[in-house]
Amino acid sequence: MAQGTGSINSDYKDWEWNDDAGERARLLQSPSVETVPKNSESQGNGLGTTSALGAVFIVVNAALGAGLLNFPAAFSMAGGVAAGITLQMCMLIFIIGGLVILAYCSQASNERTYQEVVWAVCGKVPGVLCEVAIAVYTFGTCIAFLIIIGDQQDKIIAALVKEPEEVGSSHWYTDRKFTISITAFLLILPLSIPKEIGFQKYASSLSVIGTWYVTAVIIIKYIWPDKELVPVEIPTSPSTWTAVFNAMPTICFGFQCHVSSVPVFNSMKQPEVKTWGAVVTAAMVIALFVYTGTGICGFLTFGAGVEQDVLMSYPSNDIPVALARAFIILCVLTSYPILHFCGRAVLEGLWLRYTGITVEEDVIRERRRRLFQTISWFLLTLLLALFIPDIGKVISVIGGLAACFIFVFPGLCLIQAKLSEIQETRAISWWAQVSYGVFMVTLGAFIFGQTTANAIFVDLTA
Repeated sequence: MAQGTGSINSDYKDWEWNDDAGERARLLQSPSVETVPKNSESQGNGLGTTSALGAVFIVVNAALGAGLLNFPAAFSMAGGVAAGITLQMCMLIFIIGGLVILAYCSQASNERTYQEVVWAVCGKVPGVLCEVAIAVYTFGTCIAFLIIIGDQQDKIIAALVKEPEEVGSSHWYTDRKFTISITAFLLILPLSIPKEIGFQKYASSLSVIGTWYVTAVIIIKYIWPDKELVPVEIPTSPSTWTAVFNAMPTICFGFQCHVSSVPVFNSMKQPEVKTWGAVVTAAMVIALFVYTGTGICGFLTFGAGVEQDVLMSYPSNDIPVALARAFIILCVLTSYPILHFCGRAVLEGLWLRYTGITVEEDVIRERRRRLFQTISWFLLTLLLALFIPDIGKVISVIGGLAACFIFVFPGLCLIQAKLSEIQETRAISWWAQVSYGVFMVTLGAFIFGQTTANAIFVDLTA
């Protein structure tokens, strides 16, 4: 994408944005990413610390996560292996394209986080919508994490107390609501209150180990299946044409690393768009193999009977799977505070910008507000997780929202960036890029609208 002679500018200052407004400068950065200070004289001057190979692994780390558990069910919903792979490959083109667009717009606007790029390139309204979307997305993901904890704990407890799974728990201390609540209050809440989160690097390493182990277990269990694992039916085509689109939220949720990609790009020693294109292509191909391996093997093992959380389909007394459940629990226990930190930072930044108060002027009230925000966030996510036991319903909602980060906002940024260029004549490539941006926005809006409407009017009202 050739950059024109014009500069990207908008009503970014309309709300008297302060450079020190809350925690927004480090918002949603991938762990172990160190960006160049914004006041650096130039971008791409070698001040970054991340190599291209390191950036590949950071992006892979940002993409892989708890969404891995839902891919077998997505393959089943899409109508089988061929449909699932085709859907992933088609979406991957736009996923990679969105990541490249964000790097291009970050370089053009000299902004270093996702929401700052949207603010600078698209203006105030899209910028606020982007920040609100990030807050809602992180809130929904925290709910999904708590549901995952409950799912895995149910299976582990069933194995320990040796109760029949179909009967359910007969003891109050093994009840799902109690185990989720006690785990959340004792482990998650204390980790969520501090202003800074210093364990991000360790949480990231744990997440990588956990996801790769889960993938390995699912593949091995398919190659050497247990005798009792017999698939009910293996679909070869979708039940309805809308079922294919209903599988998209899971794919969007799984591959969504766009929000943290901008800081990763700016942390590179050579932050160039061409290099970044190679980085994200390699990273997405790695993620594709992991998700596809999990989706195919999990789907073929259980067929149409696969659970939304594939680990729930395995028996409780399977030791390798029990270890995978423990990995997932540890992963989401450490990931919840990070996601909460990101959502809280967005809310804090919006509040400080709206009131025009700097951090230095609001230290005491910031502490009180942070405590109130944290406890309110925690209690609301816990309450919803206790009464929405099916993770598929949550993924349907936040997966549709992930489509906005992958398609809509990058598409808007590309359109606005190209329109801001001052050119005497507009070449075919200019029109092609604008058309591509329009198509991304249209596709993202369709996925978001269709899947969200389905989640609200079908899943949540069932």
